[in-house]
Amino acid sequence: MKIVIAPDSFKENLTSLEVASEIESGLKRVWPDADYIKVPMADGGEGTVQSLVDATGGEIVKCEVMGPLGDKVQASYGLLGDAGVAVIEMAEASGLPLVPKDQRDPLRATTFGTGELVADAIDRGVKEIIIGIGGSATNDAGAGFAQALGVRFHNARGMLITDPLGGGRLAEVAAIDMKQANPGINLVRISVACDVTNPLCGEKGASHVYGRQKGATPEMIEQLDENLAHFARVISRDLSVDIADEPGAGAGGGIGAGLMAFANASLERGVELVIAHTGLDKHMKGADLAITGEGRVDVQTAFGKTPSGVAAVARKSGVPVVAIGGGLADDAAGVFAHGIDGLESATPNAMPLDDAIEKSRQYLQDAAERVARLIVIGQRMPRTPR
Repeated sequence: MKIVIAPDSFKENLTSLEVASEIESGLKRVWPDADYIKVPMADGGEGTVQSLVDATGGEIVKCEVMGPLGDKVQASYGLLGDAGVAVIEMAEASGLPLVPKDQRDPLRATTFGTGELVADAIDRGVKEIIIGIGGSATNDAGAGFAQALGVRFHNARGMLITDPLGGGRLAEVAAIDMKQANPGINLVRISVACDVTNPLCGEKGASHVYGRQKGATPEMIEQLDENLAHFARVISRDLSVDIADEPGAGAGGGIGAGLMAFANASLERGVELVIAHTGLDKHMKGADLAITGEGRVDVQTAFGKTPSGVAAVARKSGVPVVAIGGGLADDAAGVFAHGIDGLESATPNAMPLDDAIEKSRQYLQDAAERVARLIVIGQRMPRTPR
C-alpha cells in the first residue's frame, strides 16, 4: 500500500513536515508495512519557505536586511534542493509581525528589505524566485523593493530620492530610471504566490481593503490610495506598463503591482506553485490513499488552500483523499463537493487552543489511526448488501 501524506503546516504549532511525520506515526499503528511518501505542502502563505525546503532537501539562508521601518532585522529565505530556485516570504523582511502594534505606519513602512533578499538570491545565481507576499506591513507598491534592486526614483525637481520609500511618499515620485537596475532582474524568473485579485487602487484596492490592519486611519487610507494611483500613472508613462487594474496588483500592499512593473513577475496561485516544485503529481501516481490537512478545515478550505490543491492532484490519479484538521468548522462538510472524500478532527473534543497545541503531536497520531481503522472497516464490509 502506498500512502501520500501532504499536509499544510499547523500555524504557530507544527511545520508541514512535522504534521506529516505525526500522521505517518499514527497510520503505522494500523499499516506498519505501508510505503509512506511525505510531501510537505503550503499555499504560498506563512510556512511556504520551510515546506519547500523540507520537501526538496534544500537549505535556509539568513540575511540582515532593512525592516519595514528602517531598522535592521534578521530575515531568512530558502534555497530549494536543486539550488536553482529561491523561495522568499516578504513577511520575513517587510511583515506586520516585525512592527509593534503601536508603531504600525504604512506611510513609512517600506519593502526595501524584501528587495535585499531578492538581490541576495540573484547574487547566489538562482534562476527562479518564488515570492509569497502575505502578511506585509507595507503599502508602497514595491517602491522600496525596487530601490534595493537599483531602480532610481526622482522628484519633481529632478533630484534622486535616496531614502527608502514608503506609501506616504509615493506622490513625490516624478520619474523612474531603470538604467542602474540590477541586471539579474531580467535573467531570473519571478513567480508571486498570490491568491487575491484586488486591484491596486480604489475601494477594493490595497489601501482600502488592507490599510486599517497595517495601522492606517481613514484619512491615511485616502492619502495612500491617491499616492498609489499617482505612482501607477508614473509607471505607465515611464515603463509603459499598466498595472493599476491588474488582478492581484493590490496584494501585499501593492507589491504585486511593483513586482509586475519592475521585475516582470507573474502572479500565480500559491498552492499550484508549491505543487509544481514538490513534484506532488509524480508522488501521487500509483498511490492508494492521500492524507492532507491544515490547522482548521472549513468550507473555504475548498478554495485555493492546500487540501483543495492536494485533492485536485489526487483526483487526476483516482486517489481518495482524507483531510485531517486541527479542528473542523460547522461548514467543513462543504469540502466534500470539491474532491475531499473524508474528514477527521485531530482534537478529540472541545478544548482551549493552548491545550490542543500542547498535545498536538499525540492528537494527530490518534486521528490518523482513527482514519486508518475506519478504512479497514470499510474494506471488510461486504461489497453487496446481505
